[in-house]
Amino acid sequence: MTAKRKALGRGLGALLESSNYEKADGSHIGGNSTGAIAEIPLKLIVANSDQPRKEFDIELLQQLADSIKQQGIIQPITVRKISDTNYELISGERRYRASKLNGMKAIPAYVREADDTQALEMALVENIQRQDLNALEVALSYQHLIQDCGINMEDLGEKVGKKRSTVNNYLRLLKLPDIIQLGLRENKITMGHARALINIESEQDQMFIFEEIVKNQLSVRQVEELSRKIQDKSTKKTSKTKLVLPYKYEKFSTKLSKQFGKGSAIKRNIKGKGSINITFKNDEELDSLLQQLLNS
Repeated sequence: MTAKRKALGRGLGALLESSNYEKADGSHIGGNSTGAIAEIPLKLIVANSDQPRKEFDIELLQQLADSIKQQGIIQPITVRKISDTNYELISGERRYRASKLNGMKAIPAYVREADDTQALEMALVENIQRQDLNALEVALSYQHLIQDCGINMEDLGEKVGKKRSTVNNYLRLLKLPDIIQLGLRENKITMGHARALINIESEQDQMFIFEEIVKNQLSVRQVEELSRKIQDKSTKKTSKTKLVLPYKYEKFSTKLSKQFGKGSAIKRNIKGKGSINITFKNDEELDSLLQQLLNS
């Protein structure tokens, strides 16, 4: 028994003294399998398709696999029984994957009794509390808990130990354009960047700022200042047929005016149609203007 304890991890020693411990072949050393700690063959475990973590860094997985090889599994994974011989993973997918990388045959696991909704809830809450998900994965987990598990905002805050306003800030991330959400998932921008972008009404302006963040490595403070400028501009009164230009076009319109005169500007109506107007006073200015345009 001493060798087995070392292989499974030092932290499991006391747990394996329990009469509910189950052998790798599935037979019990007493007690019911539900609620037990079992050493379950990896081939009998299937991953949870609702796992909130979608990206697994292979290098970090290999580091975990190396640690498991040295120390064993310190903390059991959690599974539920879905048939007489098969189990579904509730939490601990990184440990599960790392163990497979090591070529292990079995892994210690808590066996929980749970229906589909309960299993999803446990998986999501456990992953959120581990605090190693990116902001978008957390947001999607909250959305799952509300939509699929029927948990309201107040109860959700209590379950995950967060204020309602914090939960709501994460959920608002899901209103951002898909490209920006992907940037958040891939850590091209931070939660702070994303929160500043949420307050921008125009998707065009959101995309412009996102591209500026990625291209120029803008800080969160710089993005907040830029967002504030755009918000101030958008509060100006506009007519029914004319919109204030999106920020990126306004910059070009300003450059146009400086280079070719005050009457030069970009004009755009509510449907996105418009024109570029460039003024000139005489034929000489027109010739000079055409030369600039043709040579640019």
